[in-house]
Amino acid sequence: MTPNADPTRTEHRLITVQQHILQEQKRFPGASGEFSWLLSGITLAAKMIQAKVRRAGLSDILGTDGETNVQGEIQQKLDVSANEVLAHCLSVRESIGVLASEENEQPIMVHNNSPAAKYAVVFDPLDGSSNIDVNVSVGTTFSILRRPDEAHLDDHESWLLQPGRKQIAAGYVVYGSSTILVYSVGNGVHGFTLDPAVGAFVLSHPNMRMPDQGKYYSVNEAYCDEFPPRYGEYIDRLRHGTLGHKYGSRYIGSMVADFHRTLLKGGVFLYPPTTDQPDGKLRLLYEAEPRCVSRRTSRWNRARWNASSAGCRANQHSPTNAAGRGESSRTRRF
Repeated sequence: MTPNADPTRTEHRLITVQQHILQEQKRFPGASGEFSWLLSGITLAAKMIQAKVRRAGLSDILGTDGETNVQGEIQQKLDVSANEVLAHCLSVRESIGVLASEENEQPIMVHNNSPAAKYAVVFDPLDGSSNIDVNVSVGTTFSILRRPDEAHLDDHESWLLQPGRKQIAAGYVVYGSSTILVYSVGNGVHGFTLDPAVGAFVLSHPNMRMPDQGKYYSVNEAYCDEFPPRYGEYIDRLRHGTLGHKYGSRYIGSMVADFHRTLLKGGVFLYPPTTDQPDGKLRLLYEAEPRCVSRRTSRWNRARWNASSAGCRANQHSPTNAAGRGESSRTRRF
Protein backbone atom coordinates (compact mmCIF):
# COMPACT_ATOMS: atom_id res chain seq x y z
CA MET A 1 0.00 0.00 0.00
CA THR A 2 1.36 3.42 -0.93
CA PRO A 3 1.70 6.04 1.84
CA ASN A 4 -1.19 8.11 0.47
CA ALA A 5 -3.54 5.19 -0.23
CA ASP A 6 -7.00 5.28 1.31
CA PRO A 7 -7.46 1.96 3.18
CA THR A 8 -11.29 2.30 2.93
CA ARG A 9 -11.31 2.57 -0.84
CA THR A 10 -12.11 -0.52 -2.92
CA GLU A 11 -11.33 -0.96 -6.58
CA HIS A 12 -14.96 -1.72 -7.41
CA ARG A 13 -17.78 -0.42 -5.26
CA LEU A 14 -20.26 -3.21 -4.61
CA ILE A 15 -23.93 -2.33 -4.76
CA THR A 16 -26.38 -4.86 -3.37
CA VAL A 17 -29.93 -5.14 -4.62
CA GLN A 18 -31.22 -3.74 -1.31
CA GLN A 19 -29.04 -0.64 -1.67
CA HIS A 20 -30.26 -0.22 -5.23
CA ILE A 21 -33.90 -0.63 -4.21
CA LEU A 22 -33.50 2.04 -1.54
CA GLN A 23 -32.16 4.40 -4.18
CA GLU A 24 -35.04 3.60 -6.52
CA GLN A 25 -37.57 4.03 -3.73
CA LYS A 26 -36.90 7.76 -3.73
CA ARG A 27 -38.88 7.86 -6.97
CA PHE A 28 -42.04 6.87 -5.06
CA PRO A 29 -43.23 9.79 -2.88
CA GLY A 30 -44.45 8.69 0.53
CA ALA A 31 -43.15 5.14 0.20
CA SER A 32 -41.35 5.45 3.57
CA GLY A 33 -39.49 2.15 3.28
CA GLU A 34 -42.50 -0.01 2.45
CA PHE A 35 -41.50 -0.57 -1.18
CA SER A 36 -37.98 -1.74 -0.30
CA TRP A 37 -39.44 -4.00 2.41
CA LEU A 38 -41.84 -5.49 -0.15
CA LEU A 39 -39.07 -6.23 -2.65
CA SER A 40 -36.90 -7.72 0.07
CA GLY A 41 -39.53 -10.45 0.34
CA ILE A 42 -38.92 -11.34 -3.30
CA THR A 43 -35.13 -11.39 -2.92
CA LEU A 44 -35.37 -13.56 0.20
CA ALA A 45 -37.69 -16.00 -1.56
CA ALA A 46 -35.33 -16.14 -4.54
CA LYS A 47 -32.44 -17.16 -2.26
CA MET A 48 -34.55 -19.87 -0.65
CA ILE A 49 -35.75 -21.21 -4.00
CA GLN A 50 -32.26 -21.29 -5.51
CA ALA A 51 -31.05 -23.27 -2.50
CA LYS A 52 -33.74 -25.88 -3.19
CA VAL A 53 -32.91 -25.92 -6.92
CA ARG A 54 -29.21 -26.45 -6.17
CA ARG A 55 -30.04 -29.49 -4.04
CA ALA A 56 -32.79 -30.85 -6.29
CA GLY A 57 -30.85 -33.97 -7.26
CA LEU A 58 -29.86 -34.69 -3.66
CA SER A 59 -33.30 -34.49 -2.08
CA ASP A 60 -36.74 -35.90 -2.76
CA ILE A 61 -38.00 -32.82 -4.59
CA LEU A 62 -37.74 -33.87 -8.25
CA GLY A 63 -40.66 -35.15 -10.28
CA THR A 64 -44.37 -34.44 -10.27
CA ASP A 65 -46.52 -33.69 -7.27
CA GLY A 66 -49.50 -35.56 -8.71
CA GLU A 67 -51.77 -32.51 -8.77
CA THR A 68 -52.94 -30.32 -11.67
CA ASN A 69 -52.88 -26.55 -11.32
CA VAL A 70 -55.50 -24.07 -12.52
CA GLN A 71 -53.70 -23.79 -15.87
CA GLY A 72 -54.30 -27.51 -16.52
CA GLU A 73 -50.62 -28.36 -16.06
CA ILE A 74 -49.17 -31.16 -13.94
CA GLN A 75 -47.51 -29.59 -10.92
CA GLN A 76 -43.91 -30.41 -10.15
CA LYS A 77 -42.78 -30.79 -6.55
CA LEU A 78 -40.58 -27.73 -6.95
CA ASP A 79 -43.57 -25.75 -8.26
CA VAL A 80 -45.38 -26.38 -5.01
CA SER A 81 -42.32 -25.68 -2.87
CA ALA A 82 -41.45 -22.42 -4.67
CA ASN A 83 -45.06 -21.28 -4.46
CA GLU A 84 -45.14 -21.86 -0.72
CA VAL A 85 -41.86 -19.99 -0.24
CA LEU A 86 -43.02 -16.91 -2.15
CA ALA A 87 -46.40 -16.86 -0.44
CA HIS A 88 -44.75 -17.07 2.98
CA CYS A 89 -42.10 -14.40 2.33
CA LEU A 90 -44.59 -11.93 0.82
CA SER A 91 -47.59 -12.47 3.07
CA VAL A 92 -45.76 -11.00 6.08
CA ARG A 93 -45.19 -7.69 4.24
CA GLU A 94 -47.83 -5.31 5.59
CA SER A 95 -47.99 -3.28 2.38
CA ILE A 96 -49.23 -6.28 0.35
CA GLY A 97 -52.96 -6.91 0.11
CA VAL A 98 -53.23 -9.47 -2.71
CA LEU A 99 -51.00 -12.33 -3.87
CA ALA A 100 -51.74 -14.01 -7.20
CA SER A 101 -49.81 -17.10 -8.21
CA GLU A 102 -50.00 -19.10 -11.42
CA GLU A 103 -50.24 -22.20 -9.23
CA ASN A 104 -53.31 -21.08 -7.26
CA GLU A 105 -56.87 -21.15 -8.46
CA GLN A 106 -57.78 -17.97 -6.58
CA PRO A 107 -55.75 -14.94 -5.45
CA ILE A 108 -54.83 -14.79 -1.77
CA MET A 109 -56.13 -11.81 0.21
CA VAL A 110 -53.78 -10.98 3.07
CA HIS A 111 -53.86 -8.68 6.10
CA ASN A 112 -57.65 -8.75 6.35
CA ASN A 113 -58.26 -5.92 3.91
CA SER A 114 -56.08 -3.53 5.89
CA PRO A 115 -55.99 0.07 4.55
CA ALA A 116 -52.18 -0.14 4.90
CA ALA A 117 -52.12 -2.76 2.11
CA LYS A 118 -51.38 -0.89 -1.10
CA TYR A 119 -49.85 -3.42 -3.46
CA ALA A 120 -50.65 -6.64 -5.29
CA VAL A 121 -47.89 -9.05 -6.28
CA VAL A 122 -48.33 -11.45 -9.20
CA PHE A 123 -45.87 -14.29 -9.76
CA ASP A 124 -45.05 -17.51 -11.51
CA PRO A 125 -43.05 -19.28 -8.79
CA LEU A 126 -41.03 -21.59 -11.05
CA ASP A 127 -41.22 -21.18 -14.80
CA GLY A 128 -39.87 -24.13 -16.77
CA SER A 129 -40.00 -26.46 -13.76
CA SER A 130 -40.53 -29.53 -15.96
CA ASN A 131 -36.92 -29.03 -17.10
CA ILE A 132 -35.43 -29.20 -13.61
CA ASP A 133 -34.94 -32.98 -13.82
CA VAL A 134 -32.44 -32.47 -16.67
CA ASN A 135 -30.61 -29.45 -15.19
CA VAL A 136 -32.04 -26.86 -17.57
CA SER A 137 -32.28 -23.28 -16.25
CA VAL A 138 -35.58 -22.35 -14.62
CA GLY A 139 -36.82 -19.10 -13.17
CA THR A 140 -39.30 -16.98 -11.23
CA THR A 141 -41.28 -14.07 -12.67
CA PHE A 142 -43.01 -11.32 -10.69
CA SER A 143 -44.96 -8.12 -11.14
CA ILE A 144 -46.11 -5.46 -8.67
CA LEU A 145 -49.28 -3.40 -9.06
CA ARG A 146 -50.56 -0.58 -6.90
CA ARG A 147 -54.14 -0.77 -5.65
CA PRO A 148 -56.28 1.65 -7.68
CA ASP A 149 -57.63 4.54 -5.60
CA GLU A 150 -61.22 3.57 -6.35
CA ALA A 151 -60.77 -0.15 -5.66
CA HIS A 152 -62.47 -1.77 -2.69
CA LEU A 153 -60.08 -3.47 -0.31
CA ASP A 154 -61.73 -6.86 -0.85
CA ASP A 155 -62.09 -6.63 -4.64
CA HIS A 156 -59.04 -8.56 -5.84
CA GLU A 157 -60.03 -8.33 -9.51
CA SER A 158 -59.74 -4.54 -9.51
CA TRP A 159 -56.29 -4.86 -7.93
CA LEU A 160 -55.04 -7.40 -10.47
CA LEU A 161 -56.82 -6.85 -13.78
CA GLN A 162 -55.14 -3.60 -14.74
CA PRO A 163 -53.46 -2.59 -18.02
CA GLY A 164 -49.84 -3.70 -18.25
CA ARG A 165 -48.68 -0.09 -18.22
CA LYS A 166 -49.95 0.19 -14.63
CA GLN A 167 -47.23 -2.13 -13.32
CA ILE A 168 -44.92 -0.20 -11.02
CA ALA A 169 -42.21 -2.87 -10.95
CA ALA A 170 -41.53 -6.24 -12.52
CA GLY A 171 -38.73 -8.69 -13.01
CA TYR A 172 -37.52 -12.25 -13.00
CA VAL A 173 -34.93 -14.55 -11.48
CA VAL A 174 -32.94 -17.13 -13.47
CA TYR A 175 -31.60 -20.17 -11.61
CA GLY A 176 -28.80 -21.39 -13.85
CA SER A 177 -25.01 -21.55 -13.74
CA SER A 178 -25.45 -18.58 -11.43
CA THR A 179 -28.56 -17.02 -9.94
CA ILE A 180 -29.42 -13.62 -11.38
CA LEU A 181 -32.27 -11.30 -10.46
CA VAL A 182 -33.37 -8.72 -13.04
CA TYR A 183 -35.86 -6.01 -12.20
CA SER A 184 -37.11 -2.60 -13.26
CA VAL A 185 -39.25 0.14 -11.76
CA GLY A 186 -39.35 1.99 -15.07
CA ASN A 187 -35.95 3.63 -14.61
CA GLY A 188 -33.71 1.21 -16.48
CA VAL A 189 -33.34 -2.57 -16.23
CA HIS A 190 -30.75 -3.85 -13.76
CA GLY A 191 -29.35 -7.31 -13.07
CA PHE A 192 -27.96 -8.64 -9.77
CA THR A 193 -25.99 -11.87 -9.42
CA LEU A 194 -26.19 -13.81 -6.18
CA ASP A 195 -22.75 -13.94 -4.57
CA PRO A 196 -22.76 -17.17 -2.55
CA ALA A 197 -19.76 -15.99 -0.55
CA VAL A 198 -21.71 -13.17 1.09
CA GLY A 199 -25.30 -14.31 0.46
CA ALA A 200 -26.33 -11.13 -1.32
CA PHE A 201 -27.46 -10.14 -4.80
CA VAL A 202 -24.77 -7.80 -6.16
CA LEU A 203 -25.19 -5.42 -9.10
CA SER A 204 -23.56 -7.12 -12.09
CA HIS A 205 -25.56 -5.81 -15.07
CA PRO A 206 -26.41 -2.11 -14.62
CA ASN A 207 -28.67 -0.43 -17.18
CA MET A 208 -29.15 -3.51 -19.34
CA ARG A 209 -29.86 -2.58 -22.94
CA MET A 210 -31.14 -4.91 -25.58
CA PRO A 211 -28.92 -4.77 -28.71
CA ASP A 212 -30.50 -3.48 -31.92
CA GLN A 213 -30.02 -6.82 -33.63
CA GLY A 214 -29.04 -10.26 -32.44
CA LYS A 215 -27.99 -13.55 -34.01
CA TYR A 216 -30.77 -15.87 -32.90
CA TYR A 217 -34.51 -16.33 -32.92
CA SER A 218 -36.24 -18.39 -30.26
CA VAL A 219 -39.42 -20.34 -31.01
CA ASN A 220 -40.72 -23.88 -30.62
CA GLU A 221 -40.41 -24.90 -34.27
CA ALA A 222 -42.13 -28.23 -33.66
CA TYR A 223 -45.39 -26.29 -34.08
CA CYS A 224 -44.41 -24.36 -37.23
CA ASP A 225 -47.05 -26.17 -39.29
CA GLU A 226 -49.71 -24.79 -36.93
CA PHE A 227 -48.53 -21.17 -36.92
CA PRO A 228 -50.58 -18.61 -38.86
CA PRO A 229 -48.94 -18.00 -42.28
CA ARG A 230 -47.49 -14.60 -41.40
CA TYR A 231 -45.42 -16.12 -38.59
CA GLY A 232 -43.94 -18.78 -40.85
CA GLU A 233 -43.12 -16.14 -43.45
CA TYR A 234 -41.36 -14.02 -40.86
CA ILE A 235 -39.28 -16.97 -39.59
CA ASP A 236 -38.27 -17.73 -43.19
CA ARG A 237 -37.09 -14.13 -43.55
CA LEU A 238 -34.96 -14.53 -40.43
CA ARG A 239 -33.42 -17.75 -41.71
CA HIS A 240 -32.62 -16.40 -45.17
CA GLY A 241 -31.07 -13.12 -44.07
CA THR A 242 -33.78 -10.82 -45.44
CA LEU A 243 -33.59 -8.69 -42.28
CA GLY A 244 -29.86 -7.98 -42.48
CA HIS A 245 -28.21 -11.30 -41.73
CA LYS A 246 -29.13 -14.93 -41.30
CA TYR A 247 -30.45 -15.82 -37.86
CA GLY A 248 -29.74 -19.09 -36.12
CA SER A 249 -32.19 -20.91 -33.89
CA ARG A 250 -31.85 -21.20 -30.10
CA TYR A 251 -34.71 -22.56 -28.02
CA ILE A 252 -34.25 -23.66 -24.41
CA GLY A 253 -37.89 -24.29 -23.60
CA SER A 254 -37.72 -22.33 -20.36
CA MET A 255 -39.31 -18.93 -21.04
CA VAL A 256 -37.27 -17.02 -18.48
CA ALA A 257 -33.98 -18.42 -19.82
CA ASP A 258 -34.90 -17.76 -23.46
CA PHE A 259 -36.05 -14.24 -22.62
CA HIS A 260 -32.91 -13.50 -20.59
CA ARG A 261 -30.65 -14.51 -23.47
CA THR A 262 -32.65 -12.38 -25.90
CA LEU A 263 -32.52 -9.38 -23.57
CA LEU A 264 -28.73 -9.66 -23.24
CA LYS A 265 -27.83 -10.71 -26.77
CA GLY A 266 -30.67 -9.33 -28.88
CA GLY A 267 -32.68 -11.31 -31.39
CA VAL A 268 -36.27 -12.43 -31.56
CA PHE A 269 -38.38 -14.32 -29.03
CA LEU A 270 -41.88 -15.44 -30.02
CA TYR A 271 -44.73 -17.68 -28.90
CA PRO A 272 -47.15 -17.72 -31.85
CA PRO A 273 -50.71 -19.04 -31.59
CA THR A 274 -51.27 -22.68 -32.54
CA THR A 275 -54.24 -24.92 -33.19
CA ASP A 276 -54.40 -25.98 -29.55
CA GLN A 277 -53.57 -22.51 -28.22
CA PRO A 278 -55.27 -20.04 -30.61
CA ASP A 279 -54.68 -17.14 -28.20
CA GLY A 280 -51.06 -18.06 -27.58
CA LYS A 281 -49.43 -20.01 -24.77
CA LEU A 282 -47.99 -17.48 -22.33
CA ARG A 283 -50.12 -16.38 -19.40
CA LEU A 284 -50.82 -12.69 -19.90
CA LEU A 285 -50.86 -11.73 -16.23
CA TYR A 286 -48.10 -13.99 -14.89
CA GLU A 287 -45.61 -14.15 -17.78
CA ALA A 288 -46.24 -11.75 -20.67
CA GLU A 289 -46.92 -8.44 -18.94
CA PRO A 290 -44.04 -8.71 -16.44
CA ARG A 291 -41.67 -9.37 -19.36
CA CYS A 292 -42.92 -6.28 -21.16
CA VAL A 293 -41.60 -4.01 -18.41
CA SER A 294 -38.07 -5.37 -18.80
CA ARG A 295 -38.04 -5.37 -22.59
CA ARG A 296 -39.88 -2.09 -22.99
CA THR A 297 -37.61 -0.28 -20.51
CA SER A 298 -34.42 -1.72 -21.98
CA ARG A 299 -35.52 -0.50 -25.41
CA TRP A 300 -36.58 2.92 -24.18
CA ASN A 301 -33.09 3.39 -22.77
CA ARG A 302 -32.01 3.54 -26.41
CA ALA A 303 -35.09 5.50 -27.49
CA ARG A 304 -35.92 3.05 -30.25
CA TRP A 305 -38.06 -0.02 -30.86
CA ASN A 306 -37.68 -3.14 -32.95
CA ALA A 307 -39.94 -5.96 -34.03
CA SER A 308 -39.33 -8.01 -30.90
CA SER A 309 -40.90 -5.36 -28.69
CA ALA A 310 -43.99 -4.86 -30.85
CA GLY A 311 -45.98 -7.48 -28.97
CA CYS A 312 -45.17 -5.82 -25.65
CA ARG A 313 -46.35 -2.50 -26.98
CA ALA A 314 -49.61 -4.10 -28.09
CA ASN A 315 -50.23 -5.61 -24.68
CA GLN A 316 -49.50 -2.32 -22.96
CA HIS A 317 -51.96 -0.21 -24.93
CA SER A 318 -54.56 -2.42 -26.57
CA PRO A 319 -57.59 -4.32 -25.25
CA THR A 320 -55.40 -7.45 -25.09
CA ASN A 321 -54.31 -6.73 -21.56
CA ALA A 322 -55.37 -8.15 -18.22
CA ALA A 323 -57.84 -5.33 -17.63
CA GLY A 324 -60.14 -6.78 -20.26
CA ARG A 325 -59.52 -10.48 -19.66
CA GLY A 326 -59.38 -13.02 -16.86
CA GLU A 327 -56.53 -13.80 -14.52
CA SER A 328 -55.66 -17.04 -16.38
CA SER A 329 -55.96 -15.67 -19.92
CA ARG A 330 -53.18 -16.38 -22.40
CA THR A 331 -51.54 -14.34 -25.12
CA ARG A 332 -49.12 -14.60 -28.01
CA ARG A 333 -45.69 -13.05 -27.56
CA PHE A 334 -43.53 -11.47 -30.25
